[in-house]
Amino acid sequence: MEEDHHSSHIPQWKKDEVEDIKKLIKQYPIFGVIGIGGIPAKQLQKMRRDLKDKAVLKVSRNTLIRRALDESGDVKEMDEYVDVQTALVFTEQNPFKLYKTLEKSKSPSPIKAGAIAPRDIIVEKGPTSFPPGPILGDMQAAGIPAAIDKGKVVIKETKAVAKEGEAVSQKLASMLTRLEIYPMEVGLDLKAAFENGLVFTPDVLAIDEDKYFSDIVLATQQAFNMSVFAAYPTADNIKTLIAKAATESRNLGVNAVVLEPGVIDALLGKAQSQMFSVAAAASANNEEAVDDELKEALGAAASAVAVATETVEAVEEKEEEQEEESTEEDGMAGLGALFG
Repeated sequence: MEEDHHSSHIPQWKKDEVEDIKKLIKQYPIFGVIGIGGIPAKQLQKMRRDLKDKAVLKVSRNTLIRRALDESGDVKEMDEYVDVQTALVFTEQNPFKLYKTLEKSKSPSPIKAGAIAPRDIIVEKGPTSFPPGPILGDMQAAGIPAAIDKGKVVIKETKAVAKEGEAVSQKLASMLTRLEIYPMEVGLDLKAAFENGLVFTPDVLAIDEDKYFSDIVLATQQAFNMSVFAAYPTADNIKTLIAKAATESRNLGVNAVVLEPGVIDALLGKAQSQMFSVAAAASANNEEAVDDELKEALGAAASAVAVATETVEAVEEKEEEQEEESTEEDGMAGLGALFG
């Protein structure tokens, strides 16, 4: 009875707003809680338009958002991410794509006086576009090492004018803006995303795609090598295993001097190579030990070996480059499908 009495005093627009949020939660498989603090209204409207074909942005009062979450079943745990200046975003993109989309919406912004530096603010050494004047004293007062050089104001050295976590003074904030140094990032800040009963936070969603790809490539190579060394046949390594077995059996036949059709050519080649080695050693000790015909054969064999070695190396290098390019293209295509 008391609850009914309380509900009767809730304005209809608030009830409609809660129902609208609940409807969106049911309609979309994924939604996120985002921070919109510090975003000017005009810029927020632009972000809403940019997200039009990818997501629905819903700005509402925190009390109404919490009420809608509490009344929407297993999403209540998202309450803890609702903070000052919060909104909801609804999408069919997976959480990783959503995070990436929202990160792309961010843009550099000037820092305001009294704001906390999100990281070390660095002013780089070099010339500015300012002529000599009062600005020189203003820069120096803000802690920027400035001087006059060839009729222009220059910054004498690279310097961190504010450390991460420090409050920025009025003078420094004003001067950074004049120097077009924008330390802040303004945009939709994803606090958490919800999908199928799971909550994804930014520390999970912030994927370094290049490192992720490299890790996958490395793991694939290591798994392939292990399966080959362990002689564990799979659809991916069976050709390599057969080729390895054929090579090892041929080598065994050559080393054991097995006179078989598949080995005889290698045995003859080995015998000829050994003969040339003996002839070369004999010729080095005594030029008269071998006749002219054999000397000529030795020279021709040496030239042929050198040319063959260069050709094989060039072919192998080209094949490796083509394989690496193909692997990288396939891998990045797969990652693109996942992260957008």
